[in-house]
Amino acid sequence: MLVKLEYIWLDGYQPESNLRSKTKIWNFDPTVNPKYNTLRENGPCPEELPTWSFDGSSTRQAEGNFSDCLLQPVRVIADPQRQQAFLVLCEVLNPDGTPHVSNTRHLLGNEEEYWFGFEQEYTLIKDGKPLGFPKDGNPDPQGLYYCSVGTRNVNGRNLAEEHLNTCLSAGLKLTGINAEVLLGQWEYQILGKGCKRASDDLWLTRYLLHRICEKYDVHVEFHPKPVLGDWNGSGLHTNFSNNRMREEGGKEYFTAICENLNTTHTTFIENYGSSNELRLTGEYETANIDTFSYGVSDRGASIRIPLGVVNDGWKGYLEDRRPASNADPYLITKLLSETLKEVESVVTN
Repeated sequence: MLVKLEYIWLDGYQPESNLRSKTKIWNFDPTVNPKYNTLRENGPCPEELPTWSFDGSSTRQAEGNFSDCLLQPVRVIADPQRQQAFLVLCEVLNPDGTPHVSNTRHLLGNEEEYWFGFEQEYTLIKDGKPLGFPKDGNPDPQGLYYCSVGTRNVNGRNLAEEHLNTCLSAGLKLTGINAEVLLGQWEYQILGKGCKRASDDLWLTRYLLHRICEKYDVHVEFHPKPVLGDWNGSGLHTNFSNNRMREEGGKEYFTAICENLNTTHTTFIENYGSSNELRLTGEYETANIDTFSYGVSDRGASIRIPLGVVNDGWKGYLEDRRPASNADPYLITKLLSETLKEVESVVTN
């Protein structure tokens, strides 16, 4: 049986990588490949798939005189948009098999005790403006658009719903969607356990969103300030926890995590996406990019301590509100998991 494998990777562009992909037709025939006895519903294991090469000189990952880079499959899910097809997320390797400098995934462990809930905001753009914006000028001021209904206040619901359904069909754990504060802006939420799995799945949801937008001839914009002026920006709020936060907790432990994050604020901001200074101004439900703060139920803080955490005896998770919508989740999960490890070692000792 022939199946379609869409090899997906991140290119070498800066300040943010772009998603790239190409299709490989693969012969899933036990007589040709005896180890392939059955094709699992969610696809073959990554280890069963071949490494594939691409022209790195066309993706800013190699020079033209030595241009081959390698794609190493690391995550496979069903592709609901094509028949007998699977999406294959890959790490980029050098010709000698070492991780490419653009490969941020290889920096991660995958301890499942670290859980991440991403709130991915994005803006749908048509003819250079967010969906719903008039050809000349701006719509009514923001206020009516958040979680709204009706054609006057919502645009792009059919696309957002199709993305939700497609991701769920692919086995990606989206937990919700909603229209956001800016007209034409949407958010979806996705839960992942383990740094690699959580980050992989966010990249795959972004990939599917791009693919669906192609159908509608709409551009999906992840810039953190898609419209300058009196409009909300777009973030990637990241909810995070470990076993101790969820099961034991304690005000002192949560405070220790927040205080540790205060000491590393500059490093985090440097890795939390480009143009974030346009969004983190201290207005529009953000903290100022140059300052760090935390507080209970405070959406104007760098770190929000959910009210439910306090009411549950200081058990649960924290929300990092600093990442921009274009941030690399591999870097986010790396920094947050390292923080939790450091705090745990200090508290334990």
